[in-house]
Amino acid sequence: MSLAAFSVGLTGGVGSGKSTVAAMLGDCGAGIADADALSHQLTQAGGGAIAALRGSFGPQAIAADGSLDRTYMRTLAFSDPAVRVQLESLLHPLIRNEMRTRAAEMITAGSPYIVFVVPLLVESDNWRSATRRVLLVDCSEATQLTRVRSRSGISETVARSIMGAQASRQRRLAIADDVLMNEAPLTDIRYRVELLHRTYMLCATS
Repeated sequence: MSLAAFSVGLTGGVGSGKSTVAAMLGDCGAGIADADALSHQLTQAGGGAIAALRGSFGPQAIAADGSLDRTYMRTLAFSDPAVRVQLESLLHPLIRNEMRTRAAEMITAGSPYIVFVVPLLVESDNWRSATRRVLLVDCSEATQLTRVRSRSGISETVARSIMGAQASRQRRLAIADDVLMNEAPLTDIRYRVELLHRTYMLCATS
């Protein structure tokens, strides 16, 4: 993917606080294309992925309201790696296309740079080659585990399975150009985000 604008790939493990940091960058003026947000849109009732999901995983994968049954699919995907691969191969191309479209719209509207929020950026050569810098939002494994369990109301075993299915912290750190530790008070995080925004603005105009 090639776009005529400076772009940042924002990634981090589940529960690291990617969405919080992305929202702060958006407040600074960056254009934000969030893979998780677009995934939710595609899998809500009437979303562009529902028919394909029903065809691939059966009617039991669709909730009564017509959206993807996330609890069912999460349990299935993290108990069977082949299902997870199948699910990702179905959703990821749709998400990439939507992100390209959103990015082009934001560039046209005057966004100074684009932030692609991609949880699986480390695992995806497509995204790593499409971004000029990689920003890693990081935290300790203990903090990550607490956030995942409190947010989703899941057991520690399931939480660890979700975390284990993603790239390790070491792999994420190895490709990061910028690392933001997200364990400080929000006022401190916002200050660090503003400093990163200034850096990205300089990169975008150089």
